[in-house]
Amino acid sequence: MENALLEAHGLHKRFGALEAVRNVSLSLRPGEVLAFLGKNGAGKTTTVKILSSLLLPDRGEVRLLGKDPFRDPWALRHLGAVLEGNRNVYWRLTPLENLVYFGVARGLCLASARKRALALLEEYGLLEKAQVEVRHLSRGMQQKLALLQALIHDPEVLLLDEPTLGLDVETALLVQEKVRALARAGKALLLTTHQLEVAEALADRVAIIHRGEVVLVEDKERLLARFAGNHYVLELESSPPPAVLARLRALGVEGEGPFLFRGDGEALWQVLEALRPLPLRRVARAEADLLEVFLKVVGHA
Repeated sequence: MENALLEAHGLHKRFGALEAVRNVSLSLRPGEVLAFLGKNGAGKTTTVKILSSLLLPDRGEVRLLGKDPFRDPWALRHLGAVLEGNRNVYWRLTPLENLVYFGVARGLCLASARKRALALLEEYGLLEKAQVEVRHLSRGMQQKLALLQALIHDPEVLLLDEPTLGLDVETALLVQEKVRALARAGKALLLTTHQLEVAEALADRVAIIHRGEVVLVEDKERLLARFAGNHYVLELESSPPPAVLARLRALGVEGEGPFLFRGDGEALWQVLEALRPLPLRRVARAEADLLEVFLKVVGHA
């Protein structure tokens, strides 16, 4: 894809008899969040490990800013990753020591690594814990630090595997806001999560993997509109009389209030005419959410 910072083409990975990933292709553009969704065992984590060069694919290729990270490890300077679990940082080091270590390991000089580490710790509210061993920090603080180790070298591409899992509401909202800010700054982010409300809030595009294959990749807003279809929600100020309710049923209106009508705009006028002169509280096109879309896609895949 033109201008993609990260591209994967035709990835395959087998573990014994299990084909965990089959012909997976993805791309990430600057300034976008791609939500990468799937059930447990669908192949998400295997794909993310291949994209981050922790796992060699049996077939296929990865390009990071046009370079093959398996042949040119220095290309990984453009990548930051937060993997699922709590072992993204060293527990017997302090937050400051962790960030300086990872910064130097990824090409920063010692002074630059320390300066950037202190700035990130202050920005994310961890400066007062800079000298406390990570094992003594709360889960939320550890998760924020995991994100900082991925950001320390200011990479163009970020792979975030369940970045808000297990966090309290306040910390989860902070992480979500930081993800939005990173996208606005031009970063390309791949987000995997089982929290579909988080994916819906953050994603620009959605990819769904099922049984090792990517079965859908689409712009989020277009996807939600497509699955919503021609459905309308109608709310009345009070319950309709039996005669009106009978007319509504004859026109295909469902529910007891609010009512749901499945049809186009022209047919909707017939429903509104059947309701005249009853006072209406609301008439609106029904909206699909990402959970509904996900269940329908994997149910039919």
